[in-house]
Amino acid sequence: MPTLNMPGCGVLEHVSQALIRSFSSSARRHLENRVAEKQKLFQADNDIPVHLKGGGMDNALYRLTMTLTLGGTAYCLYCLGWASFPHKK
Repeated sequence: MPTLNMPGCGVLEHVSQALIRSFSSSARRHLENRVAEKQKLFQADNDIPVHLKGGGMDNALYRLTMTLTLGGTAYCLYCLGWASFPHKK
């Protein structure tokens, strides 16, 4: 690979080598299989809805999704109401 005499070029080369290394088959990281743990968590009979069994982050995402959904619905109804009446020019 030809080298360029530009400032910061070494950083770019270093980053590109890191990306190649992370996607190559010889440098795989061994990940722990935690499927059994997740199955126990989600199949436990503890009267919690399945969409909230993941913990606090699931609860926050659920509340954010519901807030955005209800807010969007209310705004859509407002716009429909606004558009349904004639406007003065």
